[in-house]
Amino acid sequence: MKLKTIFTCQKCGYQSPKWLGKCPDCNEWNTLVEEIPARAVSTESGAVAVPLSINAVTVTDELRISCGISEFDRVLGGGLVAGSLVLIGGDPGIGKSTILLQVMNYLAANAGPVLYVSGEESAQQISLRGARMGISHANLLLLPETSLEKVMGQVHSLKPHVLVVDSVQTTFTSALESAPGSVSQVRECAGRLMMLAKGLGVPVFLVGHVTKEGSIAGPRVLEHMVDTVLYFEGDAGHSFRILRAVKNRFGSTNEIGIFEMKETGLAEVANPSELFLSERPIGVSGSVVVTSIEGSRPLLVELQALVTGSPFGTPRRTTIGIDHNRLALLVAVLEKKVGLSLGGQDIFVNVAGGVRLNEPSADLGIVAAVASSHLDKIVQPQTLLIGEVGLAGEVRAVTQPELRVKEAAKLGFKRCILPAGNVKQVSEGGMDLRGVRSVEEMLENLF
Repeated sequence: MKLKTIFTCQKCGYQSPKWLGKCPDCNEWNTLVEEIPARAVSTESGAVAVPLSINAVTVTDELRISCGISEFDRVLGGGLVAGSLVLIGGDPGIGKSTILLQVMNYLAANAGPVLYVSGEESAQQISLRGARMGISHANLLLLPETSLEKVMGQVHSLKPHVLVVDSVQTTFTSALESAPGSVSQVRECAGRLMMLAKGLGVPVFLVGHVTKEGSIAGPRVLEHMVDTVLYFEGDAGHSFRILRAVKNRFGSTNEIGIFEMKETGLAEVANPSELFLSERPIGVSGSVVVTSIEGSRPLLVELQALVTGSPFGTPRRTTIGIDHNRLALLVAVLEKKVGLSLGGQDIFVNVAGGVRLNEPSADLGIVAAVASSHLDKIVQPQTLLIGEVGLAGEVRAVTQPELRVKEAAKLGFKRCILPAGNVKQVSEGGMDLRGVRSVEEMLENLF
């Protein structure tokens, strides 16, 4: 008897009874793979859930477990919560396994036995890396295994305080006949590990591969199932690594942790603003300092722009660290509202240090950097720019201006150009505050 099969998209999980070249759901090509559908399993139990008033629910404080790395604890929301399921993604070689080994070594020394399951490396490979990083605690247990049933058997017998599965794409369950890494395998393994974490109260870390677009491989349901999703970001040409929380049921989703990759592992960066500005060139045009709020932390970074004549008919607009469309919008504002002729110019904008700015408060800095490079006029080194720019050329207020200005004052900045709507919210503190309402007014104060 021929087994019934189904074709499943490895990108989004869409299922079809026949093979299709293009997935109708996510529009990706050649992502449908033939699989044997999983049998439905009844999850009914004898207990019946009873609706409760929200006032009748007893709330207890979450017990946080420190991971020994304050930046890692910050991203998790103050520490590791018992029974939580944490997914960590990032490019190959970015430092996912490295930081987890460092965290597990601390927890092994302070909490008790921890189990590190690796489906990609042998115990010897992990031990060699651990020796280089000074990690050798006896309570750190290594298990090179890909079978989920064998992993769960070891968890029930060893009863570790924390479990790491590196990676979830290499783990498989014998209940399904599809290959490891397929949508059904990833979904089933993550579901069983989630029930294990909640049932035993053991925190579980899952390491996830990423696609060429940078998102975690496998179905989106994987990110919905876990409690926390962390992304490692960083440029191969820089030693800095940024750990960002994009989902967190136990804390803020805007927090970031900043690390520096060294021979002995990832080291915390205590004052990232000072580090990002340490190599800033002085006395050159096109260089300005902007600020971004990442969770509860203000971050000062250098933003550079280069405007030069284009030898081609269509000028280039190249960005690193900011949205390409945002630059095109702000260049159009400069041309229309200020009168700068940028139509035949190549424009390159870069955020130094490999940081990515997603906040609109950097708009004023982008405008100032482009204008500075085009006019070849220098922006005073001790000047900070804050503000969102609208299509009419107006400068709009931003959130938490007091926090941004205080961080700049600590690093010796003397002048701050900010939206006029934020001036009353900021105490001077030795800073020369210049409130502006438009891009033209900003350029008059700047040059």
